[in-house]
Amino acid sequence: MKPASKSPAPASLRPRGPRVRRRLALVITLLVLVGVGLLARAVDLQVVRREFLQQQGDMRFLRELPIPVSRGSIFDRNGEPLAVSTPVDSLWADPPVLLAHADRIPQLAKALDVNAAELQRRLEQRSNMEFVYLRRMMDPVAAHAVLALKIPGVNKQREYRRYYPTGDVAAQVLGFTNINDQGQEGLELAYNHWLSGKPGLQRVIRNRLGQIVQSVDLVREPVQGHSLTLSIDRSIQYLAYEYLSEAYLKYHARAASMVIMDARTGGILAMVNLPSFNPNNIAGSTPRDWRNRAVTDVFEPGSVMKAFTLSAALDSGKWTPTSPINTTPGWYMMDGYTIRDVADFGKLDLTSVITKSSNVGASLITATFSEKRLYDMLRGFGFGRSTESGFPGEASGLLPVYTSWRPINRVTISYGYGLNVTALQLAQAYSTLADGGVLHHPTFVKGDDSAPVRVLPEKYAREMIGMLRTVVSPAGTAPTAMIANYTVAGKTGTAHQAGAGGYLKDEYYAVFCGIVPATDPRLVAVVVVRDPKPDHYGGVVAAPVFRRVMEGALRLLDVPPDNVQHWYGQAPLPVAAGNATGGTP
Repeated sequence: MKPASKSPAPASLRPRGPRVRRRLALVITLLVLVGVGLLARAVDLQVVRREFLQQQGDMRFLRELPIPVSRGSIFDRNGEPLAVSTPVDSLWADPPVLLAHADRIPQLAKALDVNAAELQRRLEQRSNMEFVYLRRMMDPVAAHAVLALKIPGVNKQREYRRYYPTGDVAAQVLGFTNINDQGQEGLELAYNHWLSGKPGLQRVIRNRLGQIVQSVDLVREPVQGHSLTLSIDRSIQYLAYEYLSEAYLKYHARAASMVIMDARTGGILAMVNLPSFNPNNIAGSTPRDWRNRAVTDVFEPGSVMKAFTLSAALDSGKWTPTSPINTTPGWYMMDGYTIRDVADFGKLDLTSVITKSSNVGASLITATFSEKRLYDMLRGFGFGRSTESGFPGEASGLLPVYTSWRPINRVTISYGYGLNVTALQLAQAYSTLADGGVLHHPTFVKGDDSAPVRVLPEKYAREMIGMLRTVVSPAGTAPTAMIANYTVAGKTGTAHQAGAGGYLKDEYYAVFCGIVPATDPRLVAVVVVRDPKPDHYGGVVAAPVFRRVMEGALRLLDVPPDNVQHWYGQAPLPVAAGNATGGTP
């Protein structure tokens, strides 16, 4: 029997040997290629393009932020604060992040008390930026309340706001800073580089909401601003402000200034100007209010210049304090102008010319020596040039060169017309007399004393101080400047204001320059009141301010009395007629 034959297997069950192997090889190849691709990509990202990609990542999350620094403080000579910087918070936003959460903008606007639509419009206008201030100089508590809302893209930055404890009392001297804490006026501007310091720089990481999550490293160390100690005495500054303000209001003046200097060093102990302003909030004030009039404003000083005219006379060797001069009949004519005293003083000596403030006497005396001698004396005392105080905008005044003088110019300059000065220049000049003829340039900085320069022999300076003492007596033009238990030397001035087309009939500068104690000078003060009414004489308006301020200043500085046995009495004394304004060409 034949064995049965086997039936062929179905095609689907037949072996596929070569094809399976090919497919497996293909899969493996593909996996290898993918692996190689991934490896190549990894090499590209981690090695080839690492620096570029790191930079791109840093641009999104790594930032360099400034480290704010505190502006240096300003102190008075005794260490009392005059200007300090207090920490505050400023809120800022990353516009793209905040706009991505626009539903939170109304909540933010309500917290900041601003219009929501306006805020959104501002953010949209700056959508290509990463930093926009929302509000600056906020109280830290208020800023924390906004941040507590945890609104994406809203952050804070520490800043500093300037604060002036004395307010308007020393406003024009100190000046103020802008919102970026940079000096804009006064000593804040003059010493801005010293006070400012240099902000630091740190690298930080921010998350996708714009919040700082980590400080990476310090790029640059912050350098704090340096402090500045002034020669100003805050207590004396308050005294000067108080009593000058009373006169300013009482006489309805247009403006007023007072300068007090240390006669031995040139240090400025006080400087007050009215009207004033509040440097803590300058809104409502104008650049006119910011001006330090004692340094920037010039005026014709009137009879206070006679002290320097007569100093030139003494220095000429032709005159002594007792040399006679005849002023009868109390007036004379020159070049069509009348030189006039308020009365016929008759025969006077050099001292009496100062005591009575005789224009006729001063002009006759100056005719006995050369114009160059008078010019050189005035120039030596600092007129017509800067005092070198370093204050921004300081005026140099005007002293015409003597070669351009006509005879009438020499006459009018002898009693304070035909030249312009500042209150600070007058203080410097009277301090020179007070220190025995040695000039010290005024300074606002404690210990920053200039090299002294002798401009008048000590003998003549002492003689002039003795002559000026007669002004502050019942026989002189300024008995209201007398101070109990102290000798006082000084000079009054009452000068017409110049206007378009000539001198103004009823507008004056009332001036007093004083030295105390006269036997051993410590303090020099100048008071200038512009356009006082109804009284306008220096002995009536300005001299009492000097007395009241100096009474307090002498006590504060513990200056010993030098005239206990020779006090005239504390009761008010009548002002002698003769605080002359003189003939005004």
